[in-house]
Amino acid sequence: MTREQIFDVIRAHLADELEVDPGSIALSTRFREDLEADSLDLYTLVQELEDSYGVRISDEEAAKILTVGQAVEFVLASGVGEAPESATANQPASGD
Repeated sequence: MTREQIFDVIRAHLADELEVDPGSIALSTRFREDLEADSLDLYTLVQELEDSYGVRISDEEAAKILTVGQAVEFVLASGVGEAPESATANQPASGD
């Protein structure tokens, strides 16, 4: 999945769960301050990410995810967003 696809899924979930306009949700949107999400809303989002992408998010990691963009980046860092066309895996990594 691409960054944009992951963002779209997260945005749709938040818009549905929090009953807000999806157009008002950007990567820089903060969960608590901008969306007025409470602890239960954030727990539900974490569960949704775990179920949708097969990632595991510890309580410590979840506490560090403050914006929609950080949630997207967490999913990408978990390997979900790796594109198959990046065939650089066979090339040696530059160590400089």
